[in-house]
Amino acid sequence: MSDKQLTDWRQHAQKLESEINKVVVGQQTPIRLITTAIFSRGHVLLEGDVGVGKTTLLRAFTRCIGGGYQRIEGTIDLMPNDLVYHTYLGEDGKPHVSPGPLLMSGENLSVFFFNEINRARPQVHSLLLRVMAERTLSAFNKEYHFPHMLVFADRNQVEKEETFEIPSAARDRFMMEIPILVPEDNAIMESLVFDTKFHNVDALVDTIQADVLQFDQLNAFSALLQDRIEASPTLRQYALNLWRATKAPGTYGVKVSGVDMNRLVLAGASPRGMSMMMRAARVNAWLNNRDSVIPEDIHAVFHSTVAHRLVFSPVYEMRRTEIARELLTGIVNAVAAP
Repeated sequence: MSDKQLTDWRQHAQKLESEINKVVVGQQTPIRLITTAIFSRGHVLLEGDVGVGKTTLLRAFTRCIGGGYQRIEGTIDLMPNDLVYHTYLGEDGKPHVSPGPLLMSGENLSVFFFNEINRARPQVHSLLLRVMAERTLSAFNKEYHFPHMLVFADRNQVEKEETFEIPSAARDRFMMEIPILVPEDNAIMESLVFDTKFHNVDALVDTIQADVLQFDQLNAFSALLQDRIEASPTLRQYALNLWRATKAPGTYGVKVSGVDMNRLVLAGASPRGMSMMMRAARVNAWLNNRDSVIPEDIHAVFHSTVAHRLVFSPVYEMRRTEIARELLTGIVNAVAAP
């Protein structure tokens, strides 16, 4: 890959972020992380309350990268086959079958959004996770392929009745978990409430330039990008030390207030998780016009790629978000950077 190709793609990535920031305001960090995930080809968990703009964000990204956008709502009675097909009675009084959300866009499926995934039963999670891993699905005696699909999912984190929490092995399939928070800037808050352009999502998304990127070229570019951006032996050792610290933070002198560090961590980050962290760090380096990874690139993606993979003792799970934030901040501060 030539330097010109890297530069051209970077300019397109910057144009992508610029377009998204026009319609999803006050979310520069999540937009950068989602851009990183798109170029890393990794699935994403979104964390945030209802009505903070997650759907608008994903529809905007889909318009910019092209391809099909499909969405499904998690419900207690959702079954695995509801992702694959719909059955209905036709005007002729006979049963008919139509493609479900996974099949509707065919091979051009670009973004699949599973809203409130923890409302769906584990059987549904199982099917989705297999499709995420293999990007194929067998149905109607045919093999369907989703080579360009990225899955985004969010969880209902308020209501606990009739929900099925995603187990740690399932969370590990997602490259990142990205928080989407309500902006605290008063001017932005006022715009979101009183500026009527933010009240019509369809019209808002239509103002974005379409096809800034070509979704069906991202896989090939991502592979070349990963080969081109280097990580020095010193940087690799730093990443390994961070990994060790997620498994045994007490060894590095990391402390979390009000927590017994000897009981906190049942399992640290997985090998898959750390490799995904490095994939994201390489993309961050490229977005910042560097041809090799530096510690700041790892720091930019460390929390979003690692926090959701940590397995804590059950007594600390209710405080997972705040504990993970303090723990990972402590690890970054405790492990010496090159």
